[in-house]
Amino acid sequence: MITIFDWFGYETPYKERYQLIKKAGFDGVLLYWSDEFGNVDYKHNVELARHEGLFVENIHTSFDNINDFWMDNLNGNEITNYLLQCVDDCNKYEIPTMIVHITSGENPPKANMLGIKRIRQITERAEQQGVNVALENLRNIENLGNVFDHINSSRLGFCFDSGHQNYRYKNTDLLSMYGEKLMALHLHDNDESSDQHHMPFDGNINWDVVMKKLTNIDYKGPTALEIMNMGYEHIKEPSEFLEIAFDRVKRLENLR
Repeated sequence: MITIFDWFGYETPYKERYQLIKKAGFDGVLLYWSDEFGNVDYKHNVELARHEGLFVENIHTSFDNINDFWMDNLNGNEITNYLLQCVDDCNKYEIPTMIVHITSGENPPKANMLGIKRIRQITERAEQQGVNVALENLRNIENLGNVFDHINSSRLGFCFDSGHQNYRYKNTDLLSMYGEKLMALHLHDNDESSDQHHMPFDGNINWDVVMKKLTNIDYKGPTALEIMNMGYEHIKEPSEFLEIAFDRVKRLENLR
């Protein structure tokens, strides 16, 4: 199965967006689960995507003010309640997985027991609801390890972001470290200068190595792109962008 993040950069109405994604050959989509960018009807996107025959692989939860998750303040409590609601939403809309950033920015806070307690609470709700919670690798990978050291659950796992790894810690083998916990992929490329979200093969990631590792750990989930059209301004039509993207992800799958 091949999926793509539904916000890939073009100002296209969501119904048309899903039609184009399906026409390009994709099997499913990843959705952003928040109205913070003006999409007040974001929950309706589940129905729109499924109407076009697309599988909704996961939701990406908001990371607005996410560093407060580790702090004893009102924002931290609100974020926790939001993530608990995301678990309930996944259950309600029959979406198997939610993706969570546990920090953001250049100087993220270190993991502490308050945040661990909150993640444990979210994980317990996920266990009750039959939902997967996948933590994404970001700038501070020590926090990721700290959480996994404290909480062992089949419902708490890992979302591998290839671009974040290449930009931040190219020589750290996250797929070998957390492959047994892998629940989702965010595949995109960059040249290590920034988090560019380019198409695979347009940066310097060794995709042969990445895809072979996915084979070695026996990953059977969707091959998911999280790409943007920044740097592709010469491609005017979203349909053309999606066609190229689908060709790239097929090249990835041929490496396995």
